[in-house]
Amino acid sequence: MFLSRVTTFAVISALAMLSLAGPSSAQQGTTPAAPLAPLAQQAPAVSQPPAALPQPAAAPAAASDAAATPAEREGKLLKAAAAELKELSPWTMFKSADVVVKAVMIGLAFASLVTWTIFIAKMIELTVVQRKVRSALAKIADARSLAEAQFTLGAKGSVLASFLAAAMREARLSAGISSDAGIKERAASSFGEIVRAEARRIRLGMGLLATIGATSPFVGLFGTVWGIMNSFIGISKSQTTNLAVVAPGIAEALLATAIGLVAAIPAVIIYNHFSRVTKGYMELVSRASGAAGRLLSRDLDRTHVSGSHSRTAAE
Repeated sequence: MFLSRVTTFAVISALAMLSLAGPSSAQQGTTPAAPLAPLAQQAPAVSQPPAALPQPAAAPAAASDAAATPAEREGKLLKAAAAELKELSPWTMFKSADVVVKAVMIGLAFASLVTWTIFIAKMIELTVVQRKVRSALAKIADARSLAEAQFTLGAKGSVLASFLAAAMREARLSAGISSDAGIKERAASSFGEIVRAEARRIRLGMGLLATIGATSPFVGLFGTVWGIMNSFIGISKSQTTNLAVVAPGIAEALLATAIGLVAAIPAVIIYNHFSRVTKGYMELVSRASGAAGRLLSRDLDRTHVSGSHSRTAAE
């Protein structure tokens, strides 16, 4: 009996302990879940401050932007200059140049056009007149008198025809004068006037070539100086000394000097060439003058010979 009671008491105690242990273990199982809710609630609180961090930094950013304004301005100028350098060409430089520099470039381009026009015209003219004089000299090489030479040449407009006409006119006007020296002297004076007139005619345009060749470099230099002055003014306005910013203006200024040289160098070369060619042509004119003088001298001698023969026959 005692043992049964003790066993019963022990079973009841064990059941009581199990019943007490059940709620405590349930509470222990549920206690870890309770802190998860506060953690989940605290997570947005922790993530919110990083999103709000840029707001306090707005004032320092504005201050740094204000401090970096000159650098940004220079960077923009450099980008614009780089873009302009990529598109740099003679035409774009001309369009963006100053009004004075443009006027200088246009004037030099017109001078270059005049130079090449004179070159073409004088080349054709000198070629034609040299051929005419050489052909005329060849035709009268066997002529025995002024009348025969004039008949051989005809009414062609060469300088030799002018010499023959002047000689015949002087012989006609001096008819009855026995002084051959006076006739020849007067004829030589007429020949000299013809030579000087021909020299002035053939040198027409040469003075313009000399003027273009001598003044074009200085005119181009004036445009360059003016353009560089404007470039320095642009440097003072942009407040930067970077070469990429001022390079387009300096290139525009130097273009004026380049055009001046393009106009001057051909003008000088063409002038020297035509000086040699003109000298050769004037030698041909002198030969024509000498040929006409010789024909006049033969006619005068024949006149004296025929006069002496007629006097001898009369006697």
